[in-house]
Amino acid sequence: MTRTYWAAGTAVLLALLFAAGATVTAASDSDGDGTSARAPGLYSPDAGFARDMAVHHQQAVEMSFIVRDRTKDEPVRGLAYDIANTQANQRGMLLGWLDLWGLPKVVADEPPMSWMGSADQHGGHTGHDTGGHDAGGHDAGGHDAGGHDMAGHDMGGAAAKPGALMAGMATKEELAQLGAAEGRDAEVLYLQLMTDHHKGGVAMAQGCATQCKTPAERDLARGMVEAQQSELTLMADMLKQRGAAPRG
Repeated sequence: MTRTYWAAGTAVLLALLFAAGATVTAASDSDGDGTSARAPGLYSPDAGFARDMAVHHQQAVEMSFIVRDRTKDEPVRGLAYDIANTQANQRGMLLGWLDLWGLPKVVADEPPMSWMGSADQHGGHTGHDTGGHDAGGHDAGGHDAGGHDMAGHDMGGAAAKPGALMAGMATKEELAQLGAAEGRDAEVLYLQLMTDHHKGGVAMAQGCATQCKTPAERDLARGMVEAQQSELTLMADMLKQRGAAPRG
């Protein structure tokens, strides 16, 4: 466990450093006439993506640390380490932008991923349910602060499975299964869960690449799409080597 705590601490430190760099990058973004770009609105795709992807990434980091303690397989452990560090760093950038913009990391009346259908709506908020779903305050298993899950909700064209907060995210039960598995079973389940997770993440990142107005954030989203699509191919090969395949 000492190794896991050290790795987690390193990821947090790197996330803070990347967040600082993100604020500098975003602060330097400007309109064509040289004036400072206006900060995104509370319900804008820019802000919604930053909030939702920060939550989405946090679960990927969690799953990666879990599997590193459940197997001795170096290829899987190496992949998990890379994913944990990459997504912790990107999460720091996203949260750094929210701080820079003076926007909250939690919005009580914003359903997860609602920003993905907001391109033609005022601020991405008109017409959305305001039933108290919290974009940043859900637990890793996909339940809101009041214990309600987001079962089957279609968000921006990407549907979350029953018990999951957003598209691709694992449920509490699946996280428990991963924590109880060992060896090959843990490797296969992790690769399957992360494959689902990446597919949901790619859909979200493609949404930002299309809708977000902040240049640095669009660039980050495009980079996420490219990197995660590459990892999807890698994970499919790793599953095949273990006599398994992606789910569904």
